[in-house]
Amino acid sequence: MALEHVLLVALRERSGSGLELAQRFERTIGFFWHASHQQVYRTLARMADDGWVSVETVVQAGKPDRKVYAVSPAGEEVLAAWLGEPSPPERLRTEIAVKMRAASYGDRRALLAHLAARLADHRARLTTFRGMAAEQFPDPAALTGAALDRWLVLRGGLLMEEFWVTWLTEYLTAHDAAPAAPAAPEYVPTSTPADPEETR
Repeated sequence: MALEHVLLVALRERSGSGLELAQRFERTIGFFWHASHQQVYRTLARMADDGWVSVETVVQAGKPDRKVYAVSPAGEEVLAAWLGEPSPPERLRTEIAVKMRAASYGDRRALLAHLAARLADHRARLTTFRGMAAEQFPDPAALTGAALDRWLVLRGGLLMEEFWVTWLTEYLTAHDAAPAAPAAPEYVPTSTPADPEETR
């Protein structure tokens, strides 16, 4: 997925200026796909050159002209074609999980402090998502169409944050309650795989 596709989705939901899109990224889509303001502006300009979005210039008294972007028919075709393509499976690739596994070989105390800070961040984000759910989707069972899609994505965010809160809490609690452990022994497979590729 490219930033262009994310912006097409955002503009299909509601047209807007580059600043408005950047601000919406911070409040909603940015929880799932990060992009700086500069990236949003550069990508919008490229999409306009490619004919994926139309641009309307709105004159403002005492302010610079405001450019409002909307998805063009060509952009609608691009978005529809992208939506029809299969996406590869998401694979969990997280540095913090590797550090958690290797904690016995370094400064565990520093790692636990870092995990505690990460836990606080995930709890804060979970609180934010719960507030968004209560404010924007008070009756999920009554939703249909695009509103239902947005709710289900937010629901996915809620579940991800609950996962991180549960996992980090369990890790921190286990090490807080457990006595100091000796260095972990090196892992030795019980048998050698016949296929050398399995050892890579």
